[in-house]
Amino acid sequence: MRELGRIQRVGIVALLLVGSIGGAFAVGVIGTPAVESVENRFTGVSENTTTVGTALTVSNPNPIGVSLGGTTVNYTVSMNDVAMASGQKRGIDLESGNTTLQFSTEMQNGKIPPWWVSHVRNGERTRVTVDADITDSLVGGRSVTLTQNRNIETDMLGAFNSTETRPVDADRAFVSDSVLYINETRGSWDREGVTRSETPMELAFDVYNPKPVPYAVSKIGYTTYLNDVRVGSGETDSGTLITPGERETIGVRNVIRNERLDEWWVTHLQRNQNTTMYVDFYLVVEGGGEQFRIDLDAIDYETAIETDLFGTKDQYPTGGDADPSGDPTADNNTEGGDSGSTDGTAAPSDDTPTDDESADGTATDDGGILGI
Repeated sequence: MRELGRIQRVGIVALLLVGSIGGAFAVGVIGTPAVESVENRFTGVSENTTTVGTALTVSNPNPIGVSLGGTTVNYTVSMNDVAMASGQKRGIDLESGNTTLQFSTEMQNGKIPPWWVSHVRNGERTRVTVDADITDSLVGGRSVTLTQNRNIETDMLGAFNSTETRPVDADRAFVSDSVLYINETRGSWDREGVTRSETPMELAFDVYNPKPVPYAVSKIGYTTYLNDVRVGSGETDSGTLITPGERETIGVRNVIRNERLDEWWVTHLQRNQNTTMYVDFYLVVEGGGEQFRIDLDAIDYETAIETDLFGTKDQYPTGGDADPSGDPTADNNTEGGDSGSTDGTAAPSDDTPTDDESADGTATDDGGILGI
């Protein structure tokens, strides 16, 4: 009986201690922990998922360490309001001062096409937002939130706009080159025509005929690659007749198939967020009594794309066969996000399917995500 009474007294003391700690938080005698910073990086990629490693620094203003069993830390990473990854941790131990908590969360690669659509529709602009908050049940569910933003703009088609005159050679016996000249090229995204399944771009060529015979351009074709992933190909009926000494405009609607973008994303991260965009063009021409195909090597479009979504790729580069398990030291007590853009010169084979931060925490990168 005496032993039972002692246990009861200990229990009462423990309850009073918990209550006094909660009350101390409430009246400000004990300082409330706060989120100081959030740092994200890509730590691995596989065919279907991307691993995001997160280092979340929480400050404890008290002179002693505290164990906050009733504390929950939540964070979400979004790109143009598309939730890419989220995580949660309940119950944390904090030393006095700053403590960095490690998370590892899997993002579904199927999130990439919806983000891509939002990026193009938004004029090649993306706002990367990281929201982190810490909620403590000891102080009535009080929540402290930190939001970080990075505003990123790109111009993937800007270099396609050119007034440089380029010769078009037929490379055929008994045909003297050059058979045509490309005097100007123009390109832009059809932002109104972007859908969940495809991203169209409108391209135009001003073509001059230097020959004494007319040429009829019956078709213009294209194949688009991001790294070695073929993301689009097609052929447009032209029916354009270019008479001797005249200049005509030929247009083509180049369509990227969005379902291929998650496959591209894997190669992009494996190359430490680097991509070569390459568009191969050809014409089907009728002239001099015959029909022949002309590869437009002079205007094949190639541009380097480099991204740094979180501004940490120099510190945490990914590349080669990235480990999809992520940071081996990370705390894996997380919840995955909901399911739902290498510099090179060689053309892919036909059969192969940023940044000073301002005071408000917003960083702008002129050449970040899918930027040149």
